[in-house]
Amino acid sequence: MMQRSYPGAFFAGGRLRRRLTVKNKLSPSWLILLGALTAIGPLSIDMYLPAFPAMEGDLQAAPGSVEYTLSSFFIGMALGQLIYGPLSDRFGRRPPLLAGLALYTLASLGCAYAPDVHLLAGVRFLEALGGCASLVITRAVVRDRCGARDSARAFSLLILVMGLAPILAPLIGGVVAAWLGWREIFLLLALYGAIGLAAVYYGLPETHDTRHEPPLSLSRVAGDYGRLLRSRSFLGYTLVGGLAFAGMFAYIAGSPFVLIRLQGIPAEHFGWVFGANALGFVAASQVNARLLANRSITWLLHHAIWLPALAGLALALASLAGGLSSALILTGFFAYVASLGFIGPNATAAALATHGQQAGTASALMGALQFGIATVTGAMVGFWHDGTARPLMLVMGVCGAGAWLAHRWVVAPLRHAD
Repeated sequence: MMQRSYPGAFFAGGRLRRRLTVKNKLSPSWLILLGALTAIGPLSIDMYLPAFPAMEGDLQAAPGSVEYTLSSFFIGMALGQLIYGPLSDRFGRRPPLLAGLALYTLASLGCAYAPDVHLLAGVRFLEALGGCASLVITRAVVRDRCGARDSARAFSLLILVMGLAPILAPLIGGVVAAWLGWREIFLLLALYGAIGLAAVYYGLPETHDTRHEPPLSLSRVAGDYGRLLRSRSFLGYTLVGGLAFAGMFAYIAGSPFVLIRLQGIPAEHFGWVFGANALGFVAASQVNARLLANRSITWLLHHAIWLPALAGLALALASLAGGLSSALILTGFFAYVASLGFIGPNATAAALATHGQQAGTASALMGALQFGIATVTGAMVGFWHDGTARPLMLVMGVCGAGAWLAHRWVVAPLRHAD
């Protein structure tokens, strides 16, 4: 039988099997593609943020109700990842990724034509079910190809590639919403999904050998998830990263109201503020990648985890004392978001370090737990909406302090034991 090269070839010959075993080769081409796929998440979240006020008016929605379309998106991201992880371990990385991107593209088109905020929230859930495949499987592909420290370096480099998304997305979204309308934002997302689908089909080879994988069953999947939840290392690092990032998702949900409505920043200029914070996130991740040459991922995480706690608590205490100023808000937002450039790559790499054969399942559970926490925090910002900045600041403070406590109580004892 003639052996085919990609696309479409699975484990049909020695040459492909040897390619699957190659590790620690961080090819720029596949990192760029993985970074572009990972950017689907922030693009889908950030691009329509400047359009929130316009969407409320066009859809005749109550103040703060558009924020629930973020919550439904987070729920879809959390639940969908639990599906894609086991599928990618059993059938390979490519098939579920292609299916997810197809669903994402179609659902984005549905969002563009939603007649009310309730239907929009429902279709956003479907959009997330498709888009989350890119998050789960890109992490698994990195783990397929790299060890723990190289994984952390690869995740930092992915942030460099995907970091353009949160920088450019609000700027693009603000311009598109002002000149064309908010619905065209989702048409752009559909186009991005279609391009990603073609790029994966023609440019992403399989990285996971499924020939010796046992049959997929609910009992096996439940058992795998149960073993991961009993792993103190996996759960600890997942909570550290999840709680820290939950504060950022609260910031994403609440910052349009705080900055545009309360601070008077024009919607078309909101993207510059949002992009500056994202640039800090990207810059910190690249410093992290350089530091990994001489420092361990646990050392870096240990010394960075206090940053979101300090920034979040400063914002929370100032809001309670009535001392919030524009300078403090902007400084606190920047410090919190930038600190995640150190926390995200290292916490992710540490959580996946000992689960190489089940990287898809571990990546899925980690993502589901983190987006589950993010869903709660995003909903809390909307539920406690009182016309002030206080709900957002309090949630960010709780998340930053919670990440620090999770590290101190769960992760730090493991570090000392080593």
